[in-house]
Amino acid sequence: MIDIQIVPEEFQYDVQSMVQAFYMGHPFKINSQVQDYYRILKVVYEENRINIILSDNEKKLFEEHYEIDCSGIVNHCDLSKTHRTELKNVLKKLLYSVMSKDTGKELPWGNLTGIRPAKIPGMLFEQGMREEQVRKTMKETYLISDEKLNLAIDISRRESRILSDINYKEGYSLYVGIPFCPTTCLYCSFTSYPISMYKDKVDSYVDSVIKEIKFLGEQLKGRELNTVYIGGGTPTTLEPDQMDRLITSLKENFDFSTVREFTVEAGRPDSITEEKLKTLKKHNVSRISINPQTMNQETLDIIGRRHTVEQVKEAFKLARQCGFNNINMDFILGLPQEDEKMVRYSMEEAKKLSPEGITVHSLALKRAARLNIMKDKYSDMHMENSSELMKVTEKYSEEMNMKPYYLYGQKNMAGNQENVGYSIEGCEGLYNILMMGDFQDVWAVGAGAVTKLLSPDRKEGKRIDTVKNVDQYIERIDEMIERKRKYFQSMGC
Repeated sequence: MIDIQIVPEEFQYDVQSMVQAFYMGHPFKINSQVQDYYRILKVVYEENRINIILSDNEKKLFEEHYEIDCSGIVNHCDLSKTHRTELKNVLKKLLYSVMSKDTGKELPWGNLTGIRPAKIPGMLFEQGMREEQVRKTMKETYLISDEKLNLAIDISRRESRILSDINYKEGYSLYVGIPFCPTTCLYCSFTSYPISMYKDKVDSYVDSVIKEIKFLGEQLKGRELNTVYIGGGTPTTLEPDQMDRLITSLKENFDFSTVREFTVEAGRPDSITEEKLKTLKKHNVSRISINPQTMNQETLDIIGRRHTVEQVKEAFKLARQCGFNNINMDFILGLPQEDEKMVRYSMEEAKKLSPEGITVHSLALKRAARLNIMKDKYSDMHMENSSELMKVTEKYSEEMNMKPYYLYGQKNMAGNQENVGYSIEGCEGLYNILMMGDFQDVWAVGAGAVTKLLSPDRKEGKRIDTVKNVDQYIERIDEMIERKRKYFQSMGC
């Protein structure tokens, strides 16, 4: 057990993220009394100094320690007058140096723990910085590797070009959550419910979502809608008539004339039928995602996907026959027992299908995932991601004429890597860029859906949540609507 004591407590999330990256797999507690610990990380901010003490029982407690005066790092400014963000960055930089020395490791993303790495250079460019200034600032502040810095800058530049003809500052995006799946995957912690157990409640759920759609459509009348994304879960667990009813309601209550992209995450190939695809096509859905996660059957069996590699190929070909010309495929690196040879095989099989986009995820183990809850059962399984594996997917994406267009991180990501979306030119997922880059407000409806409304400088956001539980969402739909109504009332609408 790693015992972490940090003062002030407001920085504990950032400390937690870095400790997890350096000491992956080791349990830890923050600001709790821990017995039988083998390592202590103590961080105290006092008298305008940050003192860090790191020790190891094996080397005798507190035998080796570091006390670092950080005034030189912040150009001799008085830390008592330093902005919170600057103080946090100094703290993280010092922690990184200490933990790197202790473990002998360096992290690809340095001390950067936020989930939107491409947003940082993007905002620096918007402030008028030249590229060499952006590079210098990010290297000095975050200790980021050249490889990841190049990726973040490349993507921020590409995002800017892609959005150049979209009125995103005045517009908004809309997310619709469908929280049902054929089965729950071993690594999944998203809000999802087995469709077999909830089949009798799906119509009531769609009714509730439509009720929320009608309210929101009325409130947002006159504002420009840029993208619509139906995600999950697996939206294609809905029957064709249910999906038709849902999308019909969307189009009756929102002005689609300004919509640049309409995405439905088809997701699991075992949920896809010709009739469902024709329903989506009838409503002019412009982009879908078919997500195998891996093209290795043995891995699919381990993670509980309950579909075959052959079903992935059949679903993809069926989508082509139905006229879809912008199909994305999701893959996960770091899945149990997968090595470089298996990753290459997945990429080779994807290349044969020739999708317009590939999203590469690094496995991120959340607390609620069965793979984490039952980790003792899977402790003998090899799970690893690395820069080398990420380069494999990058190479294959280049061979498919794709370029990286959006990027985000998560806590507990295998190998301290990232999630990257690749696409051929003109088929980028606009919703992904707008949402992950914090470019505009995203209004969301459905169980577990989170509305995020940005401040004018894009540095902060207000969240409006809905309950995750499907039964509660249906029963409390008027309360969910009331949460949004209160926001509009506070804005004088």
